Amino acid sequence: MRTGERDGRDYYFLNREEFLRRVAAGEFVEWEQLYGNFYGTLKRETEKALRQGKRLLFDVDVKGALSIKRQFPEAVLIFIAPPSLEILQQRLRNRHTEDEAALARRLERVPLELEQGKEFDHRVVNDDLGRAIAEVEAIVQHYLSKPS
Repeated sequence: MRTGERDGRDYYFLNREEFLRRVAAGEFVEWEQLYGNFYGTLKRETEKALRQGKRLLFDVDVKGALSIKRQFPEAVLIFIAPPSLEILQQRLRNRHTEDEAALARRLERVPLELEQGKEFDHRVVNDDLGRAIAEVEAIVQHYLSKPS
């Protein structure tokens, strides 16, 4: 939990045992273990929001997105791709948020993510931030303008 975050408001913070119990019970629409941490989206919260007529926007990894698509075929997936592996590596290094070992683990996963990204409905290359944002916004607006 980061400073200022509250359980039940920002996220639901579960210990490992509770998280795994809920995985076994099928309570997640998507979940993943990344770099030693567990992340997931509870089915009941997703279904509750949809019953209320809300449209949802998720920021999840590729496996999570594909899991959502399997359960909600009407979901629209947008893959944000780097312009190249070299540029992605440089961007990650320039953040200075990970040591070399963590960076290496993260980069190991990139080929899997790029391959799975081919299954998404849309692909946006983030070679120019302003253009990439505009493209994502246009895709989202297109789907928001359709009746739910």
